[in-house]
Amino acid sequence: MQFSFVTLFPELVLPYFQASILKRAVDSGLIDVCALNPREFSNDRHGKVDRYQAGGGAGQVMSVQPLDSLLSKIKTKDKEAYIIFPLPAAKPFKQIDAKRLAKKEHIVFVSGRYEGIDERIIEKYADEVFSIGDFILTGGELPSVTMCDAISRNIPGVLGNADSLDVESFEDSLLEAPAFTKPNIFDKSSIIKEYLKGNHGKIHALKRELSLQKTKYFRPDLYNKVNSKHLEEKK
Repeated sequence: MQFSFVTLFPELVLPYFQASILKRAVDSGLIDVCALNPREFSNDRHGKVDRYQAGGGAGQVMSVQPLDSLLSKIKTKDKEAYIIFPLPAAKPFKQIDAKRLAKKEHIVFVSGRYEGIDERIIEKYADEVFSIGDFILTGGELPSVTMCDAISRNIPGVLGNADSLDVESFEDSLLEAPAFTKPNIFDKSSIIKEYLKGNHGKIHALKRELSLQKTKYFRPDLYNKVNSKHLEEKK
């Protein structure tokens, strides 16, 4: 799968893929990563990529021409390229989106800077827009890499053990149950005894219950959703 990052700062993006699971995915050819800088597509002799906002307002906005030239070239080369803009004013990115997007062949993330991107570029090229949370970042690089990581994990072969996907948080709309390792006792606190008895049926049931309780405490919105669904199925 191809991931292309449109960014003014490739050095913020590319190092993330030089270690751990995603490096192995790159080395094995499961994913391919590149960065494209809008400055290299600017018609301005100084490589300028931003302008003052129309109608006034603080800060500059990424201008139309460099991004239009870059994205039109991508689309000309690959009509199926799926273009995503990380934006604060967008729907939240969720695990279900990561799983769905893992089936794409080529995803392009367009990272904004300054006070954002000229809206006409978003309207012309965006296949989807996502937010990773109700907060503001300096640029779109971190959200782009975050989404790429989440998507990549769902590509067959990227994780060493694909079964681990089934027990992660947000599968079945629940948070993941607590995990433990040796030593059995640490700082006067011990592992839940049922985990040590080897009865996988009981362990599975216990983890489900712990997952429910953790979700109820940290994410009551998700818990209520699961509870409502369960009550509907009982009718």
